[in-house]
Order: sequence, then C-alpha cells, then structure tokens
Amino acid sequence: MSHSEHSIERDSLAYAIEKHVEVHAQKCYQCGKCSAGCPVAEEMDLPPSLVMRLLQTEKSSNDDKVLRSESIWLCLTCEMCLSRCPMEIDIPSMMDYLRQRSRSEKKVNPKMKNIVSFHKAFLHSIQYTGRLFELGLILDYKRQSLKLTQDMMLAPKMISNGKLHFIPELLKDMPHITKIFKKTIVEGGSK
Repeated sequence: MSHSEHSIERDSLAYAIEKHVEVHAQKCYQCGKCSAGCPVAEEMDLPPSLVMRLLQTEKSSNDDKVLRSESIWLCLTCEMCLSRCPMEIDIPSMMDYLRQRSRSEKKVNPKMKNIVSFHKAFLHSIQYTGRLFELGLILDYKRQSLKLTQDMMLAPKMISNGKLHFIPELLKDMPHITKIFKKTIVEGGSK
C-alpha cells in the first residue's frame, strides 16, 4: 500500500506529526541509513529507524513508547539522518515536534531531566534577549538542574577570554521575537 493510499489513524501520533510538521512516517521503508549515520544512535534507547517503525504501526502503546523515549531528547538535530534518507524524511523536525508533545503530555523520560533543563534554559535565553546570552543560559540551567558547582572553575577563564558577558546584547526587533514565541506557545500548547 503506498503512502497516498494509506488511511492514517486520526488519533495516532503519526497523524499529528503529518499534520503539524508535514513529516510522513509511512514513507519510511526501513533502510536503516538514518540510524547508521546518526552520531548518537548508540546512546539512544530507540534508534531513528525504530522510532519511524513504531510510528508506522499507529498503535497508542508504541506512540507512548516514542514520547517516553530518551531518543527524542538525545537527537542533536544535526540532519545527518535527513541527508542520508533516500525518501528525504525530515526526522530532525519530527524529533523537535516529539519533544514538544512529550513535554505537553508530561511524558518526558525522567533520565532526560538535565537535557530538558538545558532545552528550557536555551529557549528562555532566546525568548528574553532574542539571541543566546551564554551567562543567562548557564545560570538558568544551573537553577533548573541544581548542578550549581559543575564546571564552576571554567567561568573565570571564560570571562577573562571574553566568552561570557555580564550584560546580554538584545536583539533590536524584540517584538518580533515575542510574537514568534506567543504563536509557538499557542500552536504547540506548551512552553
């Protein structure tokens, strides 16, 4: 059955992915090139090709397994999988959607707590300054993860080398950034 002939279940995660990010899990024919090229596949509980296969089944138990996986948080969105995929399936965009969905449904794998803390800190930095403010990112991450003393000895050298600034450089068009975040929060359903 071809993708165009396949009747996708409207309550499936595959349908939501298709609707929100226009990635069609059913196009994957399981060649495994995405997993073979993924630099972090060995660290993942579900390599990218298995994530695709689980989505193709359209079973709620498999959808839940994907949303609770470590893999969606370990994905670097480096696009190696996309560049190797003969079907040009945009797995990085799909993984980003899966992270949002996992957070909004409160299904984040507990082992990924620090990655989620970094993810939130990074987005906060962009949301409030329009660009990455490294010191703000570090402080926000430390506050959320409670890893207060980790890498503390690196700070003086980074400050003296001009790598950490005390005052953020704000983007001039902050209303535009605010508009993007408001739209994303409304469409995505979570922050």
